[in-house]
Order: sequence, then structure tokens, then C-alpha cells
Amino acid sequence: MAEEILKLSNISKTFPGVKALDGIQFTLKQGEVHCICGENGAGKSTLIKIISGAYQPDEGGALIYEGKNVRLDPFSAMKLGIQTIYQEHTIFGPLSITENIFVGMEITKNGVMQKPEMERKTKEVLEYLHTDLDPDELVENLSSGEQKIVEFAKALVFDRKVIILDEPTASFSASETENLLEIVKKIKARGIGIIYISHHLDEVFKVADRITVLRDGQYIKTTDVSETTEPQLIRDMVGRDASAFYNREYFPAGDVVLEARNLTGNGVHDISFSARRGEIVGFAGMVGSGRSELMTLLFGGAEKLSGEVCVMGEPADFKSPRDAIERKICYITEDRQHTGLFLIHTIARNTMIANMVNTKKFTVMPQEEEKIGNEYIKKLNTKAPDAEVLAGNLSGGNQQKVVLAKWFNTNGEIFIFDEPTRGIDVGAKQEIYQIMVDLLREGKSIIMVSSDMPEVVSMSDRVLVMKEGRLVGELAKENLSEENVLELSIGGAKK
Repeated sequence: MAEEILKLSNISKTFPGVKALDGIQFTLKQGEVHCICGENGAGKSTLIKIISGAYQPDEGGALIYEGKNVRLDPFSAMKLGIQTIYQEHTIFGPLSITENIFVGMEITKNGVMQKPEMERKTKEVLEYLHTDLDPDELVENLSSGEQKIVEFAKALVFDRKVIILDEPTASFSASETENLLEIVKKIKARGIGIIYISHHLDEVFKVADRITVLRDGQYIKTTDVSETTEPQLIRDMVGRDASAFYNREYFPAGDVVLEARNLTGNGVHDISFSARRGEIVGFAGMVGSGRSELMTLLFGGAEKLSGEVCVMGEPADFKSPRDAIERKICYITEDRQHTGLFLIHTIARNTMIANMVNTKKFTVMPQEEEKIGNEYIKKLNTKAPDAEVLAGNLSGGNQQKVVLAKWFNTNGEIFIFDEPTRGIDVGAKQEIYQIMVDLLREGKSIIMVSSDMPEVVSMSDRVLVMKEGRLVGELAKENLSEENVLELSIGGAKK
């Protein structure tokens, strides 16, 4: 029986106004993959930050590492053999693979750096991971999946005993994901304990030995992966049956509210399509197909080279996003943390910001700002005590609701959703889908970009497929299937 390397008992963590964790239990054995599952806001990120030493738990709990009660900070956690590999890469592009692995921990002899020895160790680990990467290759030349391999290699070079993986396959292609899962299995075979966090439940069932479920900061259960199913796991995570995610209501398509004719610019070419009230027009395609570039162009965020856009039947020559906002277009970007929200500002301020641009009213009474912010917290079921909470302190799903509140407050008519549920847990996804359906019921129009194949197929009234900056096909609802979308996505672009 594998030895227990890590044990957390009655771990809690309180932030001002929020109890993020409440009496959590968790164990990790040598040579196992233990997945932590839960909705955004369940406490997963807080828990791994406690294990990695970034946060200190409240008094009253115990963190046992190799049989000893420990109090960790980031340095001591690393020294004990705990390493966290975050969703965002923590490596240096201009440095080589070897330099990245040993940065700050170089091998020296008599004050002289031993580069051949470092390269030997790097090559040895890369070969173990079955990759032909050159230790001298600059990391900035590597793909996202290859950069993640470098972070794994660093953990192996320094004989880490616990590796924490936080959403390791975010933005990965299918082949990169499969490669990473194989690497996880190889690392596990070396007796390393792996804590794995992912919203992709198919990954969880491929790689996990055990699963611990958190909900609203509380421990729900731990189970062997062989003793549960995906529907049961979802029920445990959200506290309800989530089988009806995509059973959306449909409405008769109304008037055309946006039309693009032979639109060219920002890397897209000769795009023509229309969007109507009461429908979701989905945009599918592989990474780099030009979908987000098209949305940026429609929103006035890039220069149009040729073609035209009509909004509500009138020509629209947008020179900036402000022009688009004034014409009732709302853009829920794929990167909510950097382009959708001001993380250092409150929910209230974020809710008001787009309307300030729309009305050119740049000062709002604090009482009015807070009142409107609280109204949208209630309307969208945002998990926050009040509108004075900073947006940066919210989970991904709740941040997305604040982005939506910002645009709802402008009384928009056309909503562009770019990857609306990326990085959002299954429970929050269902809520976002319902919000989208409610918009359609009100006669709004939705344009949705999504790389989530079940999402784009199930939520769209019709789907336009892009490749290499061009439209390569349109699928009506009766012809919508993952197979048909994929066939168009990988087919040749129209000339």
C-alpha cells in the first residue's frame, strides 16, 4: 500500500467577508494522481495555495507532510519537495530549456557554473519524458504544450515529491493534452504524488486514482475514480442534476440586427454573414482560424481594410470600441481578467464602466454605483456578499457574471460572446447558458465564438466555420454535429 505523503486535516481559510475554505480534509499518497474537483469558487485554488505555502491556513487545522506537522511558505514548500505548475507558464522565453530549469538553482563548483552538468541532467529528464526537445532550445520558440513539458522537467530534475497541476491543459490542442496525460502517468510511476485540478472531466477520468470534491469551500467527499461516474461527479460538484445543460429553449429568428459584407481586416478576409434577433450564431474553427480577430474587427478594435458592417440596417464604420458600444454592441471577451474587467476595482465600478463610456458620464455617485452593482449581483446570482468586493477576488464564473453585468447595464442589443465558459466550472456554465437564453427571450442577438465543441453545437441556432481567416462553411441546426463542424474546421479554406 502506497505511503501517505501529505495530509490536511480541518483546514480553513478566511478572507475579509468570505470563508473560502471550511474544515477541508485531504490526503495524498506516493505515486497517485489525486484530482480536486469543484465549481469555480469551491475553494480549489485556495487549497493548493495553502499546500504550496502561498497562503497560511486559519488556526485550528493541521498540515502533515511526511509525518510531520509543518507550516509552509513558498520557499519551505519548494525545499521540502512541493512544486506547483500553474495554468499560466512561469518560465522565461529568452532563456534556453536548461537555463529555465536551473535558473536561480545553478550547479556550481568553486564558484564556476557547471553548464555541461546542467545540460546532461536536462537531457536525461527530457529523454525520460520521451521528448526530443533540445536542452539549448530557447523556450520562446516552443509551443504551449512543450513549455509545460519544461516545467515538468524542472520538477523531475530537482526530485520533487509532490507536484500540483493547476488546469495544466488550458488552451492545449487535443494531441498536446493526450501527450501531457501520458507524461503525468510517467511521473506518477516514479512515486511522485500528483494533485491535479481540471474542469475537463474527461481528463479527470483518464488520469485520476482518487477524486476529492469541494463545494462552496466545504469538503464533500473523496472517492476512488473507479467508484464514480461523470454524472455522479457533476451532481457532487454542483449539488444538483446537471444533465440538462444544453436543453435550451429556441425562439423564432427576428429581424437582422448585424450584417457583415465582404469584411476584410485584422487577419480575416472577405467575411459575409448576418445575425438576427432571438438566435445564437456560433463561430467554430481551430485555434488561429481568425474567429477572435473577426470579433475584434466587428467591435471596432482593429482597422477595417474593406467591406462594410450594417447595424439595425444602417451602415456602421466603427473607428473604436466606443463607436460599437454606442450602436448597442457588447463584447464579452475571451480574456475576462485582462480585457474584460478591472481586477483592482470593485464589482460596482466594473458594472458601471461600459455605461460611463456609452453615456459619456464619467462620474457616478458612489451610492448609485453600489445600488446598481448589488442589483446585478442579485439578478445574476453572483457569489459575493456585496458590490464592494474587488473583481480580482472572485472565481472565474463570478468574474464572468460581472462582465455580463457591465454589458447588461448598457442596454445592449447585440452580444458577442468569445469563449463564454472557458475556465468556468460545470455549475457556472449552466447559469451562463441560462443567461444567454434569457437574452434571446428578450429579443437580443448573440454571436458566440467557442472552442468547446458540445457547447457550440448544442447552443447555436447555426454555426459558421472559419479556417485561415476565411469562412469555409455554414451549418444549419438540422445539420449541426461535432463531426460536421470538425470536417469543415480541418478542411481547406475557400480561395
